[in-house]
This record gives sequence, C-alpha cells and structure tokens, in this order.
Amino acid sequence: MAAAARLKLVLRHLNSPVTAFPTSAEIVTHTDPGRPRYTLENGFLSPEQRQFYEENGFLHIKKLVSDENLELFRAEFERICRREVIVLGLTVMRDVTITKAEYVQDQQAVSKIQDYQNSETLFKYCCLPEILKYVECFTGPNIMAMHTMLINKPPDTGKKTSRHPMHQDLHYFAFRPADRIVCAWTAMERVDRTNGCLVVLPGTHKGRLQQHDYPKWTDGVNKMYHGVRDYDPNYPRVHLVMEKGDTVFFHPLLIHGSGMNRTLGFRKAISCHFTSADCYYIDVKGTSQENIEQEVLEIGRKKYGIDKDVTMADVWCLKGRLVQGERTNL
Repeated sequence: MAAAARLKLVLRHLNSPVTAFPTSAEIVTHTDPGRPRYTLENGFLSPEQRQFYEENGFLHIKKLVSDENLELFRAEFERICRREVIVLGLTVMRDVTITKAEYVQDQQAVSKIQDYQNSETLFKYCCLPEILKYVECFTGPNIMAMHTMLINKPPDTGKKTSRHPMHQDLHYFAFRPADRIVCAWTAMERVDRTNGCLVVLPGTHKGRLQQHDYPKWTDGVNKMYHGVRDYDPNYPRVHLVMEKGDTVFFHPLLIHGSGMNRTLGFRKAISCHFTSADCYYIDVKGTSQENIEQEVLEIGRKKYGIDKDVTMADVWCLKGRLVQGERTNL
C-alpha cells in the first residue's frame, strides 16, 4: 500500500470512535493474513486491530488507564523529584537547557526518569491487567518489563531542545527478536501538537534497524537522544493526539519522535517496553548499535565504576523484571 493511502486509513482510524476500526477489506497487508508476523493469536485483539498493527506498527487504545492510577503515578513522581523517595537504580534526566540553569526546583528540573522498576508504586503501571492483556498479544504469556520511563517533557525555552528526534527504540536494546517487543505509552494528560505529542511514521516497523546518531541541532541535544541518520522527512507521518489515560502500543522498529512543548506546563506520560521472557541477549559490537553501547558503558564507568569488560547486554540483564508468567530466558 502506498504511504499516502496508508496515512488516510490511519487518520480515519484515529478520528473514529473507540469501537470503530478499519475493516479487513480496507487494509491490505504485506503479510499472509493467515499468518500475522507482529501479533499473536490469543483471541483478545479483534481481526481489525490485528491487521491495523500488522500494517502500521502501532495501536491506539482510548481511556485504558484510570485517572486514579495516573494520579498515583504522578504523586510518586513528584515525591521522587523532591527526594522524599529514593529508588535504587533510577536514572534522572534533565533537558540540556535545564542543566545549564542556575537553580530549578524539584520536578521542574527533571525531564524524564528511567528504570523505575524498583519503585513498587510506579511499577504498578507495568502490572496493570488492562495493559498486560494487550501486551500478551505481542509478547506471549511470559512477560518481562525491560525499559521503564516517566517522561516530564518541559516547556521549550525557545531552543527546541524539548523535541525528540525521530528514532527506533530497538537502537537502544541488546535483546531480540524485535517482533516480541512492544512499548506501552500512556498519556497522563491530554497530549497534542501544542505540548509535543508522539509522531509516528506508519509502516516503518517493517524495515530494518537504521544507523542512529546525534542530530545536528544548533542549540543542543539531550543526552542519548539519538536519531535516525537518513530517514525520509517527506514520509507521511501521524501526530498521535491522546486524551488522559489513552495508551498506544508500538513496535520497537517503528520510527517515531515528538515535537516541542509550546505550552507553559509539563507534558507527562508513563511507559514500559515489554518483551517475551523467551527473548535472548545479543552482542552489538560491529553493528550500528556500537555507538550507543559505547556511550552507555562510558556513563556506567564514570557513574558506577563498572568493569571494562561489561557489555550493553549485561546492563540490560540488570534492568529486566518479570511481570507475568515465568522468566524462561531473559
């Protein structure tokens, strides 16, 4: 299907009521309809939902996570920012412009926290039955939470550093296969183009992992915000406008990013990359991922004094936590 035609179908799906999906006749997949590649047969997803994900690499589910749970996560994030709670292994990130400020208090100084798997309150997100029933359609019954984040996209200072370059999440992962990995990303408030919603390139999950580098942005780029080197800027894109509690599930090869936050408030979202416990670790040396491995290990040596023989796969082995079933491999 041509990119422009696919975009029309995606937009029709996103603007339709929650129960309305494109019909089988409307979507032409590149895979055998009897043997889907990216979803598993467990009877939960409708045929239309499965085909939409197969063709586009993402699935937007409306009002999946309750306001009560989201406020619980918000309150815990604020406690972490005030240092009232210490979480083992947590990584706190700041926008490049915030790090240069003389003084910024509590959550206004934090643009993202990663690796919250040891926070019992935030980890509840990864264990929500309403999330896992979808995740199992992509990973199977043995599910690991591998990469956890709560994003607090700050108001842009005018230097455009609050945007996130177009990238593929698989660039950061030392485990495979890619088709048994899925991200769940939940809006903690309304997310649209004014505060920097997700932008996706439908169908790019069918491609290969591409070379990633730091984009050549004049006013600075946040640490580890690598972007696809040569993606086509003319490729049709979709801006995912989401209400509070909406969740998007997407493939790790899907090219995506986010725009600037042009508002005065912070845009929050919580996410987790899930994978089948049957996945396996890989050695990324000699691949396009070698640059991110070197950066991760360099930070690890400076911050934690890790041994020079440690690999990116070793680092990921420490991050994973079982959420359902058996830890069969990872």
